[in-house]
Amino acid sequence: MASYKEIVTKAVVGKGKKYFKNNYMITPAEVPTTVLGCWVINHKFKGYKTGDKVGVDGSYDVNIWHSYDNDSKTAVVNKKVNYNELFNIKAKETSDLNGDTDIIVRTLKQPTCTKVEITEDGSINFDIEKELGVEIVGDTKIKIAVEEDEEPWVELEDDVPEEKVEEAIKEIDESVNEEYF
Repeated sequence: MASYKEIVTKAVVGKGKKYFKNNYMITPAEVPTTVLGCWVINHKFKGYKTGDKVGVDGSYDVNIWHSYDNDSKTAVVNKKVNYNELFNIKAKETSDLNGDTDIIVRTLKQPTCTKVEITEDGSINFDIEKELGVEIVGDTKIKIAVEEDEEPWVELEDDVPEEKVEEAIKEIDESVNEEYF
């Protein structure tokens, strides 16, 4: 009959992902004629616990290249975007999210500019999409069955019978040339 032992270990006790689409506006110093490109760079983030939720604080830089003065000149306008997102992550069964946990945040889809347009007042309106994944790593218990009885040893036998081994040794002794040296 098996008895049981409990092992305490770290494991993923909660997991979730969330898609975000946000709209922002920036007003360059000059009135833009055409948007030539938009890049999102320097994405940084950090996760933390806040009550029964997980928060993610982050930021990224948006650079928008545009032309102005009837497409005769170009400039780049940039904006640092800070964000704070909350995740409501459910704990897996028999887990306690209020204990000592670590928060792991991954970007599943990097922030990307999906839509850019110039408004009538000369501002630039743009959409940024991103997807973040959060894992909560905490202590959990695993119950395993422990066998009390040791398995018996298996007797191993050589593949060559004993008399064949003696014949092989005798044959080697007879074939040695003692005057070789």
